[in-house]
Amino acid sequence: MPGLNVNDTTLHYEDEGSGPALLFLHGWGTSGRTWGAQLPEFTRDHRVVTVDWRGCGRSARPVRGNSTAGVVSDLVALIGALRLDRPVVIGSSIGGSFASELAIQRPELIAGVVPVGAPGYWPSTKAQAKAQAELVAALRRDRAGTVAGWVPGWYAPGTAPALIDWTVRQILDSGVYIDEHQATANSYDPRPTLPGLQVPIHYIHGELDAAIPVEVARTCAALTPEAEVSVIAAAGHMPHQELPEQFNTALRAALTRMARMARAARATA
Repeated sequence: MPGLNVNDTTLHYEDEGSGPALLFLHGWGTSGRTWGAQLPEFTRDHRVVTVDWRGCGRSARPVRGNSTAGVVSDLVALIGALRLDRPVVIGSSIGGSFASELAIQRPELIAGVVPVGAPGYWPSTKAQAKAQAELVAALRRDRAGTVAGWVPGWYAPGTAPALIDWTVRQILDSGVYIDEHQATANSYDPRPTLPGLQVPIHYIHGELDAAIPVEVARTCAALTPEAEVSVIAAAGHMPHQELPEQFNTALRAALTRMARMARAARATA
């Protein structure tokens, strides 16, 4: 298995295909395997890299570095080590937040961002802070039961139980230190920085996403120069797994639009 040593940890990654680079980031507790329905489509004409970010999947499970800043630092190192030439970064759920933060902090490294069911923000209220604290406490008290009761709500009604069960297994196989992301989730809010974003961004969101409502993506897009939103009808928080054909079509269109914007920018430079 390919492994990359960065920032005192080891990241598992897979690197296939050739052409413009795509970097796929999974959501909380899962792994790069969640992009399995995208690989056959996009490796035909892209270099596609999937990575299990620290604490998840087949990567190491360090105590430290389980923060947005820590994961973004890992991604900067990964892009450099693999010599990825300005990839478009596609991120699911909190992976979309990592992608957005990477674009904000290091725009010269990437060509665009596609948040999927992301980025999440919540009003800074005592109720939200209490809910997140209760979630973290429940994970510590009964991890298996809490995850099994929580994950089905990520998906739209009618999703195959096998897909939900597989997601639960992935989370339970990941490290416990990633809970730090949940403990700090209520303080994350990208909205103040989005007007200054210097790379193209295209939000893809499930119409029935209950974890992060589609209005979050629309609000973020309204704040971001030239941003667009594609809504996948009848999908929940994981549209790339729930309705992969529709998702792949939306992603292909977003990539085409970003390439066109890049050509126009070069022509006027």
